Amino acid sequence: MRFLATTSAVPDMTSRPWKPVSSVPLGRDVEVAVVEGGDIHALVVCCRRVPDGWINVATGRRIDVNPTHWREWQENGAAKPEKD
Repeated sequence: MRFLATTSAVPDMTSRPWKPVSSVPLGRDVEVAVVEGGDIHALVVCCRRVPDGWINVATGRRIDVNPTHWREWQENGAAKPEKD
């Protein structure tokens, strides 16, 4: 199953800032991006970092991904507030 967005599915890759993946907290629902074939792609599923990797929030299943960047997950066009 592919989780990468196409350019048409993610028209807004730049207006919300991306952060380095090293700074993503555990347990936060986020959007992640990966580099594939020299291009940056955002995953189209909400992801959560857990101690042993990443899960798809909707299914609770582990996903095999090595993201490079993250930003807050947006639902219906509004970003979730950051948790302290």
